[in-house]
Amino acid sequence: MIINLTQSKNFRLFKLASEVASENGQSIYIVGGFVRDLLLKRGQLTDIDFVTEGSGIALAKALANKINPNLKVSVFKNYGTAMFKYNGLEIEFVGARKESYAENSRKPAVETGTLEDDQKRRDFTINALAISLNKENFGELVDPFNGIEDLKKKILRTPLDPVQTYSDDPLRMMRAVRFASTLNFTIEKSSLEAIKTESQRLKIVSMERIMVEFNKIMMSAKPSLGLRILEETSLLPLIIPELTALRGIEEVEGQTHKDNFWHTLEVVDNISQNTDNLWLRWAALLHDIGKAPTKKFVEGTGWTFHGHEFLGSKMVKSIFHRLKLPLGPDMKYVQKLVKLSSRPIALIDDGTSDAALRRLLFDAGDDLEDLFILNKADITTKNSSKQEKFKKNFEYVAQKIREVEEKDHIRNFQPPISGEEIMKLFNIKPGREIGILKEKVKEAILEGEIENDPVQARNFVINEAKSLGLILAE
Repeated sequence: MIINLTQSKNFRLFKLASEVASENGQSIYIVGGFVRDLLLKRGQLTDIDFVTEGSGIALAKALANKINPNLKVSVFKNYGTAMFKYNGLEIEFVGARKESYAENSRKPAVETGTLEDDQKRRDFTINALAISLNKENFGELVDPFNGIEDLKKKILRTPLDPVQTYSDDPLRMMRAVRFASTLNFTIEKSSLEAIKTESQRLKIVSMERIMVEFNKIMMSAKPSLGLRILEETSLLPLIIPELTALRGIEEVEGQTHKDNFWHTLEVVDNISQNTDNLWLRWAALLHDIGKAPTKKFVEGTGWTFHGHEFLGSKMVKSIFHRLKLPLGPDMKYVQKLVKLSSRPIALIDDGTSDAALRRLLFDAGDDLEDLFILNKADITTKNSSKQEKFKKNFEYVAQKIREVEEKDHIRNFQPPISGEEIMKLFNIKPGREIGILKEKVKEAILEGEIENDPVQARNFVINEAKSLGLILAE
């Protein structure tokens, strides 16, 4: 089968690579993800991997020099690879190799091999496809494992025995789930069973590498496709046991609760239709994480999960720490949304005070719209009339909050009187009284006792200062 490369915007690069390889007496092939995505006609292709039966480093340097003698080539001698950037592309070269693995490591022993050896070491048949750029068969598809058929049937299958494949490099199990989720492919039955068998081998893989794949699953159009497979194959409990702890339904005195695990997956899918913000998707994934440890059956009331948002927000930090996820603003953002996740819905009441709305505005700040997106995604009832009612109720609350914000300007609240002004008013030095008075001003504004106004704040401070024994300066 010949692949027509003349229509590719990279055709000139491919022809030049072919000429340079011929001059060097080397073979050259395009391999891996570029070939797969080219055949699937998937979007913008920016990474190209070349393999040669010889030195990949030597070929990379020769091609880079031909393109531009000043082009910088990054060399990784330990791996026998080299790469350079050109015309918006990341171009990588590797010498064909074969690999063997030790029991307790996913780092293989590598030796020089043929193209066939190199294709055998690939994770899936759809990634083992190669296109020849050699002059005698330019454009010919080299497909020893019938990967083209697997592409057509949307099947993920390993070139060699799946148990051995996953045992050798357990990260391939995460890659299988990732491709199933991002490409909407089915993992072939024996391969799926092998993942279940070898799932515990994932423990030898660094959490950083696992998270790279997991986050790609989270960024797929429908993350539940991958999350379901992770649960089915027993990989998910190895990564986020707090999530699988939500699974299951209990019944006491004829009263049940919803399965919060499957509900969570629905929420993640819902939110993924409306945002590409990875951390907002993580907030959806963890929004009910505190429900398992707070679940309780109360006589006469039924199942309760009191305080699950507060506990869940505390759990976020330990989960992020264990998963080697960022512990800075991204983690705090997820914590905030988990903690506030039920607040807007709790305000659905004609009698809700402006003070409660102002407090939500103050606590959510710039993340209020993201909180609304999470709240809407959290509506998973299949009853269309209930769903419509919940959405109308939510919009009612959102509108009330917008009206309060327009009137009181609470979002990103800054006290209308500064610490410096308070010190001048009473001719005092920095001390705890300043913090006490500023906090009182904030509370008074949130409770609606005074408006968010400098004059009212100043008069309020003068009055409150008497209880602290402060005297107005002359």
